[in-house]
Amino acid sequence: MTTAVHQAWQRARRRRIAIDVATGLPIALALAAPGWRLQGVEAAVPVLLSTLLASAGIAIWRARRLDRQWLVRRLDLHPAAQDSADLLFAAPDSLNPLQQRQRARVDAALRAHTPDLRPDWPRRRLLLAWGSAAAVIALALVWPSPTGTPPPSPTTAATTSATPVVPPQLQSTQLQITAPAYTAQTGRVQSALDAQVPVGSRLQWSLRFSAPPTTVELQFHDGQRVALTREGGQWTAAWTADRSALYRVHTEPAMDDPRLYRIDALPDQPPTVRVIHPDQTLVAGAPGQREWPLRFEAADDYAVAANAELRVTVTEGSGENIRFREHRFALAGTGPAHRRRFARTLDPVALGAAPGSDVIAQLQVRDNRRPTAQTAHSASLILRMPSEAEAQRAELEGMVKTTLPAYFRSQRQIIIDAEALIRQRPQWSADEFVKRADSIGVDQRILRLRYGQFLGEESEGAPKPLPTSDAPTGDHSADPTPADDAHDHGPEPAASPVFGSETDLLAEYGHTHDHAEAATLLDPQTRATLKAALDQMWSSEGELRQGRPEQALPYAHKALAFIKEVQQAERIYLARVGPDLPPIDETRRLSGDRDGLASRTLPVAAAEVPDPSIVAVWQQLADPGNAPDLDALTQWLQHNQSRLSDPLSLAAAIEEWRVAPQCEPCRQRLRAQLWRVLLRPPPQVSRRAAPDDAGQVYLDALEDMP
Repeated sequence: MTTAVHQAWQRARRRRIAIDVATGLPIALALAAPGWRLQGVEAAVPVLLSTLLASAGIAIWRARRLDRQWLVRRLDLHPAAQDSADLLFAAPDSLNPLQQRQRARVDAALRAHTPDLRPDWPRRRLLLAWGSAAAVIALALVWPSPTGTPPPSPTTAATTSATPVVPPQLQSTQLQITAPAYTAQTGRVQSALDAQVPVGSRLQWSLRFSAPPTTVELQFHDGQRVALTREGGQWTAAWTADRSALYRVHTEPAMDDPRLYRIDALPDQPPTVRVIHPDQTLVAGAPGQREWPLRFEAADDYAVAANAELRVTVTEGSGENIRFREHRFALAGTGPAHRRRFARTLDPVALGAAPGSDVIAQLQVRDNRRPTAQTAHSASLILRMPSEAEAQRAELEGMVKTTLPAYFRSQRQIIIDAEALIRQRPQWSADEFVKRADSIGVDQRILRLRYGQFLGEESEGAPKPLPTSDAPTGDHSADPTPADDAHDHGPEPAASPVFGSETDLLAEYGHTHDHAEAATLLDPQTRATLKAALDQMWSSEGELRQGRPEQALPYAHKALAFIKEVQQAERIYLARVGPDLPPIDETRRLSGDRDGLASRTLPVAAAEVPDPSIVAVWQQLADPGNAPDLDALTQWLQHNQSRLSDPLSLAAAIEEWRVAPQCEPCRQRLRAQLWRVLLRPPPQVSRRAAPDDAGQVYLDALEDMP
């Protein structure tokens, strides 16, 4: 605010005081004249002084009504202010560059042409006041001298003229709510000014007052103002609820203790999709299967679109050389709008699924939000068709085995999913992006554990492979103990073999030698290459689980290259004899080179320190004599709304205590809201309470025991 504007503001206040004093002085003289005439100077002086003091108090009170809000309204009436006078009183760091430029332009214009803010002299009111006072004084002068007890002074009219204006009060309220058309909600009208509405709703206020005010406006907690227009005895205004807000009804003259109201704008939630059938996401198909029924259910808080899209992907090939063919089907939903069901029966053969192929289905639905609809996807459902090798497998020990089973086909898919997730980063929030990257990391972990089984590694609780038609039906433990491989294992408990089961054939006609220390399934070079692939998968998994798919892609590509190299070993043979391991040299234990070994102790992470400014305000509110800076607290709230679960409750507590600084319950409510903002201290170990006399005797007896 410039010096010229401040001086014009002070001149306006002085003019208001002068007008009120000029109006109250004749009233004081008119009240004192009858007392002077009837009871002398001793009766007239107290009446005159008390009336002048009352007039001065009213004048000061009316001058203080010319506050900053009044100044902004008066400056906005001047063309030089360009309806932007409120920018002169805002903190510079809270304005964007456009607002700062507008503020500088308005400041320069007001410096060049400072408006005259002084109110005009009310000539008719002053003339009436001084004329009435002159008549009363003249009547007192011609009144005969008292001979007894003087009659009471006729001061009713003068006292009435000095009574301040009665502030207006809300007589009736009406709030009309019109929800967006896509919600299919009918409009409603309520008398309460608090409401919970969908985002984008149209709100219209209709207010009536006991006494007609001069101006009425809605003042929101973020500084926005909406002026109400008068239509007869009713004041109306409209506003679009694009965000949650707090507001007051401000009038001129001001109401006594205006209440704070709250509008909660509820965002539209995206739809959800649930798979009804099948009950598992991975289904093993049958040879020549022609029908695969699918059923989904989509729900939304308002309405689900009547049509959905079913995406079907069919894979061809094996190992890492897989080709994809995609089909799209439009599905029509049934049932109510907020909960629709979609069904489709697929023919895998008609879609081109061959033995060993996967048929992957996923449903995409959307809601009716405008202007941009929200979409949701169901879980991917996989129908795995059995390969010819699986259908005809009846291998014996020593026969040729393929290097990679059918389920080693997802390393390339992990790379594709990671690249797609990187491209879709702007569509997801930070938490959702990390969650999706973590799910890809879980797939990488499962693939790593499956490859690790060929090196004799532990499964770490990895899920078992899918059951096939040749899987054993009994409880067969595949964990032999390689204590001594002299081929003299003694009799085993008889178990009913399953025809075609590979483990039963090996247990009946041979011995299993695939252990961690002496795995003979792969040759040393292939094992080293596969071990390098596992190392790259481990690094890729670590980056994906931390939400960094960009850093995981190099490791994933290297793992894919190693897997392709392993594929070059087209055939391997199981060894028929046990390994001849060298004896362990006990003299070399703990004698290796320890240079460069670092400590495995995890670094101590520093605890998050709470905001010291909020802690200081919370401590100041504990003492009623302290008055914290509410403006600084409001600015902190504007910059930290995202980290608070309910920022409007804290803003409401700040506004309540700002209006009533002496309100002790308001102070306690504000302190309680700030406590929710503070970080909770970590739990500490409590000290044991001191023992009583009996307990001390017991402890002493324990110490004296031998």
